[in-house]
Amino acid sequence: MTKYEEAVLGVDIGTSSAKGVLVALDGTILRTATREHTVERPAPGHVEMDARVWWEEFVGISAELTAGTDVRVTGIGVSGMGPCVVLADDAGEPVRPAILYGVDTRAERQIQELTDRFGEDEILSRSGCVLSSQAAGPKIRWVADHEPDVFSRATHLFMPSSYLAFRLTGDYVLDHASASMVTPLYDTSSLDWHRPWAEQVAPGLELPPLAWSGDIAGTVTAAAAQQLSGIEAGTPVVAGSTDAWAEAISVGATSPGDVMLMYGTTTFLVAITAEPAPSRAMWVTAGTTPGTFTLSGGMASSGAITGWMRDLTGGADFEDLVLEAAASGVGANGLLMLPYFAGERSPMHDPSARGVIAGLTLSHTRGDLYRATLEAAAYGVRHHLEELRAAGVRVERVVAVGGGTQNELWPQIVSDVTGLAQEIPRRTVGASYGTSMLAARAVHGQDTDAWNSIDRVCVPDPAATARYDELYRMYRELYPATRDIAHSLASMQSEG
Repeated sequence: MTKYEEAVLGVDIGTSSAKGVLVALDGTILRTATREHTVERPAPGHVEMDARVWWEEFVGISAELTAGTDVRVTGIGVSGMGPCVVLADDAGEPVRPAILYGVDTRAERQIQELTDRFGEDEILSRSGCVLSSQAAGPKIRWVADHEPDVFSRATHLFMPSSYLAFRLTGDYVLDHASASMVTPLYDTSSLDWHRPWAEQVAPGLELPPLAWSGDIAGTVTAAAAQQLSGIEAGTPVVAGSTDAWAEAISVGATSPGDVMLMYGTTTFLVAITAEPAPSRAMWVTAGTTPGTFTLSGGMASSGAITGWMRDLTGGADFEDLVLEAAASGVGANGLLMLPYFAGERSPMHDPSARGVIAGLTLSHTRGDLYRATLEAAAYGVRHHLEELRAAGVRVERVVAVGGGTQNELWPQIVSDVTGLAQEIPRRTVGASYGTSMLAARAVHGQDTDAWNSIDRVCVPDPAATARYDELYRMYRELYPATRDIAHSLASMQSEG
């Protein structure tokens, strides 16, 4: 590392961990650091986290990345899960735990009330999407309705990236992509807050000034630098973005026609468009750069099910499970799974959906079950791709990223189910690497296009695709056939 004099630092706050990278200006990853954390579930449908932990983790990660090195950090990028609702006072101190993205389903009543007040068609026209558990606006309203004393102390709205930027710089700013997830408070036509609705949904809340993801939000204050090791006062900090959008930047999925497919605890897709592509099934946002927009969708659970399956079957090594799943073959020996183990975000917006495993017999093995899990996630990806096309989005290039790309089986199943090739880049570090790119561009004018070349291309097998066409038809029929029973069981679970 001694040959490098300058580097940029990127940190991402995820659902289960915070990750950081120290990156040289040629794209070389010098160091990585991780801090594990957990979310709180104080009530059914409530998923929260103490935002102050994010700053503590940033302090620890930055110290670990810079310890014992003479490399100077010249720029900082930040990103995080979202959309999250962090309400804070004038000093930036959170007044309650952060409310997380679409996995938190507490605001169903507020979703309906705001939809009735403003009109679903009008919300779709202004925001590009309808209200769902992914929208931050109804969650802000939930706090105002259920915790009025807490809400009365709130003046600022943060997400993980903007909260870190504020702690570092003292500047109150939010990137456009994240702001457009505060549906229905953001107008995708004017690229600005829609004040009349904001005053009704969040009265008294001072909405942050807006910036693009690669803009410099501010510089590290002397007070922040005193808490940090290896970072000097005056170091520029970029505005950053929500994790999946930063992940798309990390793999160069930034042009109209590109789709970033993220394999993780949940599966997420971000399609880049030149104009807003309104959809009742997915979510429209501003892009990370002027002149771009995105249409995105996310499953509530996918990789999380593989971990559940592993624990359920005795904690086997993932490598063994992958080998057994590969031996199971296309269709998992007649098993079909619905992956709605935590409800489903898009495209159904059904928090009461539940997982289903159909076709079980005494002859099925854990390899069959694991294969069915991977296939279920792949069917969910195909469902999202069909919704993209229905909204008029071109799907010209799919770039895969995330931990699920580390073995070849899961991406191959997805390519076989969808009939699409996937480019898998050399580095799949993710959002923290994407924010380091933003910092390198903003501070140094660095051309980061060559930082992360494509390592391999996963090409579909036509014979497998033909077989999956039949199974996908059954997959789509299974949800409506079991929906009423699943909803009744979900009700019983919430009562228990």
